[in-house]
Amino acid sequence: MKSYDVIVIGAGVVGSSVAFHLAALGARDVLVLDRAAIGAGTTAQSSGILRTHYSVRENVELARRSWSAFNDFAAYVGDDDAASGLVRCGYLIAAADDDKRAPLADALAQQRALGIPVHELDAAQARELLPIADFGDAALIGFEPEAGFADAYLVATSFARAARRRGVTIRENVAVHGLLMRNGRVAGVATSEGDYASAVVVSTQNIWTAELAAWTGVAMPLAPERHAVLALACAAAPYAYAMPVFKDLASPGMLYCRSYGGNQMLASEGTSGETLAPGEAEQGDVPLDYVADVGAQVAARFPAYAEAGLAASWTGVYDVTPDWNPVLGRIAQVEGLVAGFGFSGHGFKLSPAVGRVLAQEALGLAPDVSLAPYALSRFERGALLTGRYGRGAVS
Repeated sequence: MKSYDVIVIGAGVVGSSVAFHLAALGARDVLVLDRAAIGAGTTAQSSGILRTHYSVRENVELARRSWSAFNDFAAYVGDDDAASGLVRCGYLIAAADDDKRAPLADALAQQRALGIPVHELDAAQARELLPIADFGDAALIGFEPEAGFADAYLVATSFARAARRRGVTIRENVAVHGLLMRNGRVAGVATSEGDYASAVVVSTQNIWTAELAAWTGVAMPLAPERHAVLALACAAAPYAYAMPVFKDLASPGMLYCRSYGGNQMLASEGTSGETLAPGEAEQGDVPLDYVADVGAQVAARFPAYAEAGLAASWTGVYDVTPDWNPVLGRIAQVEGLVAGFGFSGHGFKLSPAVGRVLAQEALGLAPDVSLAPYALSRFERGALLTGRYGRGAVS
């Protein structure tokens, strides 16, 4: 049985980031196993939005560190051919004069306190940046110029290639069937191609974390949710790459929108989606009533889009925890087991920093950011990381 210093389960954007950072931090023998291909799971379904705006302070710090990586991604991974597909267009977020206004003001102040450049704009200034939108009901508008969107699949594959160049072994189409245990601690993994030994295993199994819970007997609260995404075309009001990502806290679904293909609009809701069975990740149908509902919300903010056509639609799956924030760090009940799951739509945004802190934890190094607030035990203790905007992916 071949032995490794660390085994990583999952080669999505988070697992690939963990692998890269393990090698960068000096781990010599690292094995990554994925049931399919690198980045082929929920990573490939990501909308790719990058921002540091969160009402949960801990997330702001992880997002700030991640943005530094995305900002010069090729240099970060040490590969001139690496690509992230970054479009640096900025991020607008607006609230009406309702219960979202005070949380937005606090979140903007929190970003400024952490040294992140954010500005408060009036409606006229916001229209200069996003002229296709109507800001008539906006009571508070924030703008983060150092934000935008990128390609999660490109990032995952670039992390994986950089990891391989540093000696990491990545094996695709290999299913992990369970953990090997010895005297109450991790001793390796059992897979579809045999057993591998290691005293440290990092699980980045995402929506398949229910398997990890079954292997260990440790409760890991997680509910997969399917979310639909629409691509809307409106010749009269193209959504250009230069226009910022927009988060509409005033809309019923807390819509998020961005340019798609340089002229279309990618739009989706930032609230709870369709609850699925554990491990279910298949693409689902997008109901016509959902298209009509989101279309009406879009038209209320972007008047010309009342005449928009549906160019495409697809679904993605979030691994959602009770507070819509991830579990990061050691699983206390199983010595040698480190996990990162429950990203609830934040995984890509946070992947560089999360990969590094999970790698540090696995190697017994002090993480750059304290993982205590992200501990699994917080659910039993009632110390939830609930965002002030309510349930949804803008925690």
